[in-house]
Amino acid sequence: MKNTTLKIRFAFFSALLGISSFTAFAQQKVDTLKTEEIRVVKPYTPTISDAFKIQSIPNLNQTSLRPKPEVNYSIFSVPVASTFTPSKGKVKTLGTGKKEKFYQNYITAGFGNYGTPLLESYIHSQTRSNDIGGFFRHQSSQGGIPDVIVDDNYADTRIDLYYKAFDRDYSWQVNGGYQNNVFNFYGLPIGDDFDQALIDGLDTKQVLNNAYLGGKFNLEDSFFKSGTLELTNFFDTYSSNEFRVLTKGNFEFPIATELITVNALIDYYNGSFDKDYFDNNGPAYSFFTGGITPNFTILRDDFRVDLGVKLMYNSDIERSESDFKFYPNIHGSFNVVQDVLVLLAGVEGDIKQNTYNKLTQGNSFVSPTLDIRQTDMPYRAYFGAKGKFSSNMGFSFNVSYGEENNKPLYLQNQTRTDGMMPVTYGYQLGNSFSVIYDDITNLGLEGVITLDVSQRLNFGLALTYNNYSTTNEEEAWNLPSFFGTLSADYTADKWYAGAQLYMRGATKELLVPFGEIPENGGIITNDSYLDFNLKGGYNFTDQLAAFVKFNNITGENYETFLYYQVQGFQALAGVTYKFDF
Repeated sequence: MKNTTLKIRFAFFSALLGISSFTAFAQQKVDTLKTEEIRVVKPYTPTISDAFKIQSIPNLNQTSLRPKPEVNYSIFSVPVASTFTPSKGKVKTLGTGKKEKFYQNYITAGFGNYGTPLLESYIHSQTRSNDIGGFFRHQSSQGGIPDVIVDDNYADTRIDLYYKAFDRDYSWQVNGGYQNNVFNFYGLPIGDDFDQALIDGLDTKQVLNNAYLGGKFNLEDSFFKSGTLELTNFFDTYSSNEFRVLTKGNFEFPIATELITVNALIDYYNGSFDKDYFDNNGPAYSFFTGGITPNFTILRDDFRVDLGVKLMYNSDIERSESDFKFYPNIHGSFNVVQDVLVLLAGVEGDIKQNTYNKLTQGNSFVSPTLDIRQTDMPYRAYFGAKGKFSSNMGFSFNVSYGEENNKPLYLQNQTRTDGMMPVTYGYQLGNSFSVIYDDITNLGLEGVITLDVSQRLNFGLALTYNNYSTTNEEEAWNLPSFFGTLSADYTADKWYAGAQLYMRGATKELLVPFGEIPENGGIITNDSYLDFNLKGGYNFTDQLAAFVKFNNITGENYETFLYYQVQGFQALAGVTYKFDF
């Protein structure tokens, strides 16, 4: 009988996944069983970060801040005959263990090798109806990577401020911030002969600035549930500038026992570069995107299916191109064995707005001369599962196949000097990257395993494999086919320790020598690497703690991008002080 039931469930689930023409939505709040995407992010140069970092604008549990409604209780007494005689009570003593106190503000300060100071602080004041606060972080380094012949120092400073207000039926927030990132295009070919006069005259410094202002609100008893607005201005030291206005809204329409939700989006984005890579007038770009995403949720005891579609209008204003696009937005989950095995499947699509800001997050060393386009993802289909091998071992995995048109690939710029010929800017020596676009399909495999040995000790393993197929380019430039992390964490009463092993596969790069055409360039393999990190800390009191972090313990100066070596063994130690006003 159980086998027959399982077969019926599998057949029913398969039939549901075939439905792709409905476009409408959700019911009551439930456990959302969606596929999980593994994103292992590695900065361009591994640096030491603080062990006590928290979100600059933490999400608060709004419910706990609302005034409690008054409740009147009454008892309807009925006499009941009983022969029960209670025994004499005995006095019991409660445990005298000290409870840990949590503080809402902190200041962290530390210092490490390579001349690396760290200062971080989160301070706020909260009442029952509002919360105001700010986050500040600064980390810098004097550099010192072996064989680098220009400056390789950097500095990263960020400040965020916010104000929140909340009531029984609504909440709203205003926030703003500024980030300043200073670094150098230090990735010159090691061993090449550069005229000393050329090197002495180079200014390889780049300064990226990002200022933003935004807000959001939530309504409880309204079909208009929430909305967000964000204004962003991103600019650099080479007179590049871009501006973006992004607004989103969420609507809910109850119909009988079901719920239809609609997400709306308006995105306006424009910018320009002062020069192109050959010192001509730089390109300008401007885009407008608007769309709605209706969704309908079918919810039962053992399965959930979200049927939706994205209706998008897109306009490339500079190229005078516009069109309407439709993307699937279908997700399903099936509970095969309660709390043990859940199957996941779906298909989705979207249009992605590439920006100068986002492209620098993927590779800081892009030149300020980029061609900005949008990426069209017609579909991405996936199938996977999540659950538990045992009471303390969980897993999740998925297999996906998708297509992306105009996907950006980082490609090294050709040098504009033979080692003696002067250049106008410090990024024109083959030490910066452009962005080239191609239509790419990808077969992806992702998996995560977690093991909780005890409440104090846990392990984690995350792996991702991608098989890219390009249309015009020989290789998927600078896209690794494999990366993953292996981690372990242990927490005691007064101290903690953790370890992480980061792995990344090899990448391909096209190197075009000075004066040659791209067809005469050669493909260079940037080797795979391992990065092993350790961290630990000790709590002297509830308020005062010390920490230490060791990164890249093997000391290998591997390259994240061609000619861009990272700092070797890094150590940083510091203290954190927590407090309340």
